Amino acid sequence: MNETALRKISTRDLAIIPIFSVLTAVGAFIRIPIGVVPVSLQTVFVVISALILGRKAFYAQLIYVLLGLMGLPVFTGGGGIGYIFTPTFGYLLGFMAAASIMGALRERLERIGFFRLALIALLGLVVIYGFGVSYLYLLKNLILTGTPMALYDAIRYGALLFLPMDTLWCLFGALLSERLLRHPYFSRR
Repeated sequence: MNETALRKISTRDLAIIPIFSVLTAVGAFIRIPIGVVPVSLQTVFVVISALILGRKAFYAQLIYVLLGLMGLPVFTGGGGIGYIFTPTFGYLLGFMAAASIMGALRERLERIGFFRLALIALLGLVVIYGFGVSYLYLLKNLILTGTPMALYDAIRYGALLFLPMDTLWCLFGALLSERLLRHPYFSRR
């Protein structure tokens, strides 16, 4: 069987992908409002989706973002096309990018183990923060002029404040994913 045939989306994938879209949306509602960007459970669901689905996790995050942009209130601050101009939109872009990168790395693993999955999850967190902080900084300084934000403040309020909790979520996501990947349902490729 060629590699292209292996990458096709199976019926099982069609069932699991929307579940992770919904879990990411649910994670948005479980939040602690601290500062400009609230702490939510979305990161752990992005991590688990990527480690379970591989690159196909991108579709779960894409569906989530598209549903929110179409007006469904699935984001931490609601929904609609205007959400593009909120400080948290960059993190949503980061969810899609991180899901792709983490998923591709997980697919390349020959042996699944907690340490390897945790490293992939933490790399995904760096990607999410990279997109989120960059977008926050650009939004505050180029788009919403009049409310400038220093780069240090964007990093502090957009990443450093959440780093301890998100690191724990990444480790939890890696641990749960390792256990799930041992189950026959998820271990089939």
